[in-house]
This record gives sequence, C-alpha cells and structure tokens, in this order.
Amino acid sequence: MSQTSPPPSGLLTQPLPRTMRAVVITGHGGLDVIEEREVPVPRPGPGEVLVRVHAAGCNNTDLWTREGSYGAAEDPDVRTGWLGPLDFPRIQGADVAGRVVASGDGAAAGPIGARVLVDPAEYDGPGLDARPADVLGSERNGGFAEYVVVPSTRAHSVDESPLTDVELAALPIAYGTALGMLDRGAVSEGHTVLVTGASGGVGLAAVQLAHSRGARVVAVCSSDKGEAVRSAGADAVVDRRGGQVLADAAGAAPEGYDAVVDVVAGAVLGPGLSLLRTGGRWVVAGALGGWSVDIDVRKLYLANLSLVGSTMHTPRIFDHLVEIARRGEVRPVVAATFPLGKVREAQAQLAQRRHVGKLIVVP
Repeated sequence: MSQTSPPPSGLLTQPLPRTMRAVVITGHGGLDVIEEREVPVPRPGPGEVLVRVHAAGCNNTDLWTREGSYGAAEDPDVRTGWLGPLDFPRIQGADVAGRVVASGDGAAAGPIGARVLVDPAEYDGPGLDARPADVLGSERNGGFAEYVVVPSTRAHSVDESPLTDVELAALPIAYGTALGMLDRGAVSEGHTVLVTGASGGVGLAAVQLAHSRGARVVAVCSSDKGEAVRSAGADAVVDRRGGQVLADAAGAAPEGYDAVVDVVAGAVLGPGLSLLRTGGRWVVAGALGGWSVDIDVRKLYLANLSLVGSTMHTPRIFDHLVEIARRGEVRPVVAATFPLGKVREAQAQLAQRRHVGKLIVVP
C-alpha cells in the first residue's frame, strides 16, 4: 500500500490509502485476462459509501461475464456482460461483506463503522419488486479488491449477525437468486420440492432455504456429492449420472412435487413437467443443461401448471435475505477461501464444478 491521503468527510480517524490491491479483467476471454493490479482507492460520492472488503464471493456469473458468454445466445460473435457491453478493466466480485469506512455525504456519518452485507444490484425503479438494472462486478467495479464504493442504500447493516464475514459473502447472488425462486414457487412448510443442480451455488442455497421453510427436499446432483447435499438439508438425493433422473425423481415423491427449483433446464424440463402435482410450479433460473427446450403445452394447461422464469432477486427479496442473515437462520456452506491474489485459481476451481458450496475471496 502506498501513500495515504486526507480522509474524506465522515471517515473514521485513520486516513485512507491512495492505492489498493485489486484484481481486474482486462477484456473478455480466458483466465489469462485476470490480472492483479494496484489501483486508486475509489472515493464515495453523494449517496455512496466506501466499504473495506472483508470477503467477496465467487459466482458463475463471474465466469460468464469474463467469457462474454451472455451475448453468445444471440450472436456467437458478440461478447457482452449480463446486461450489455462492459468497460475494461473491470473489477469483478458481486458478493461483498465488509465494513463502512467512509461516506460521500458529510452529514451521513451514521453508517461509518457498520458491518454490512451489500446488495449487488441497482434497480430499474423504486418499487420493492423492481428488477436489477446493473450489478456490482459487472456494470460497476466490485469486491475483488480491498475497497469498493456502493450506494449507501445497498449497504445493509448486519452487526448482529452470528455469521462470519466469509459466510455473509456467500449470500447475495446465490442465496438471493434461490430465495427469489422459492418465493415465485410459493414454497412453504409441508411442500415437496425438487431442486436440480443441487450441489452448485444456487442449487445448494435452494436446498438449505427450502429445508429451513419446512419443505421436504429432493435434490438432483452427482452421487459423489450426495452426502454433502444431504447434510445441507436434502431429504433424498437423485443421482444425475444414473441415467434415469426423471424416473428416480418420481420414485422419490410418488404423489408429485409442489414445485421444482431448476437451474439446469435442458432436456429434462419438458418431460419433467409431469413430475408436478396439479397446480404445481416449475421455476427456472438457469440453463446449465441447455437453453433450448421442447414443451408439450398441454401438460401446462390441462394440469394448471405454471412455468416461471426467475432472475436474481428484487429489493423485497434481498431485504428478506438480510433478515435471514441477521438471525443466522441459514449458515451458508463454504467450500474454500482464496487470498485476493488467487482469483484466477478460484475461477478455475469454480469452472471445474467439483466442489460443494461457495468459493470466497478474502482480501
């Protein structure tokens, strides 16, 4: 860390450094576009706070944003971030837990020193069900750095949470997405729920959150990860490599499912609708198994089924997630932690999908 500068208005007594360590992507591409650099410490403007990053979670969105694969569905020759073209270099890292050290508002010293969980989204409107309009680590610089600037309204105090900073940093994207899926699937106590991709970040979060609601959870994952998924709250596990996922899922819930929480889609989705009870809901928020699917619409309307898309969270969902974090109702599963200089290794491990739980970067 190099020279320090005078503290901005609202800062605690210790002055801020002028520069910080950060990991950036220099463009779309492979792991080689990830670089560690020394960059200026950002300064918060009006309505913003500066957070000292204690932990930052890794997500599949980091991989897909770096690779530029969001644009590939429309045109394989166009690479974009989730919401469009990106400016480079870009600091990734949407999931941030840390402590507020400065405010851009001279009179807004209240949050200074607060331990916070950051909502990574900015929204397209003021309502509680507004949709994300940009995301930390994609359209704005994120948490793979020692400091990050965020809107003050997105820094939620979690001083009373029994969770560690590493556990808190596992929550925003994966658990926010999973919570939104359970909400759209109207999952509640006594329901039977099927979760696909159950050993991944969103899938495992859905297992834990559905279990915490009192639902019976059947999880689809590879057999070598089954015990870990059971430990997270699954009542039964279906081996995705067994060659008969639909038959095994039907056997695990002979009376059918109230909801399916799906991050895989692909060939299973169309015929899988038969697993639902009358009035059941299939909620999809991913396409790891393929984005093009065949559906017999008669299965939908004859059984009053709902096929629901779900992407990330809303302000209302994130507020609920913060309350869960404050009470420690769910303790996230953390597979491994990495120092800031090892983001490349973290993303390589994430892409291999051999772990169960979240990978967290600790600056």
